[in-house]
Amino acid sequence: MSNIIEIAAEAERPDLTAEEDLERERRIYRGRTVAMLRRYMQYSIETGRLPSLLGREFFRAKVSSYTVVTFEDRVIFVHDMEKCLDRLDEFSRQLIARHILQEHDRWATAKLLHCNEKTIRRYTPVVLDLLSEILIDVGLMERLDSIRGNSCQEGESDLIDASVCEDGE
Repeated sequence: MSNIIEIAAEAERPDLTAEEDLERERRIYRGRTVAMLRRYMQYSIETGRLPSLLGREFFRAKVSSYTVVTFEDRVIFVHDMEKCLDRLDEFSRQLIARHILQEHDRWATAKLLHCNEKTIRRYTPVVLDLLSEILIDVGLMERLDSIRGNSCQEGESDLIDASVCEDGE
């Protein structure tokens, strides 16, 4: 009986699956964003904060998507990430610095930022989503749509039409 009630409840909420898909996609982006922030922290330490020593005129003004291989690539990646982080407000940058990069728990982060733990809990996913959008906009991160669009099978797309079949000829 309870199984029927659950099925009926799901049928009444068709938009919930779309919301769940969106939330799942956001969680994937958040994880990728946190990984990029940790890589930024590592590369920044490895380069000895080189961008601030060389000055801004050494670097090009446009950010790009690439695979980091050489020392120069790491310096450019650090610079590109700094440009993206500069687009966030001060509270968001401090939240990322304390909670993500320095790995303080929510309560310690709240104490350091002079706010409530609930504020940290609510704003962390929002700030990560905002940074994810910035990273996507500048090309440092790819959209999931472009990843999902590529098929690993022989077909040119994910959909295979019945007209593709050549059995009748």
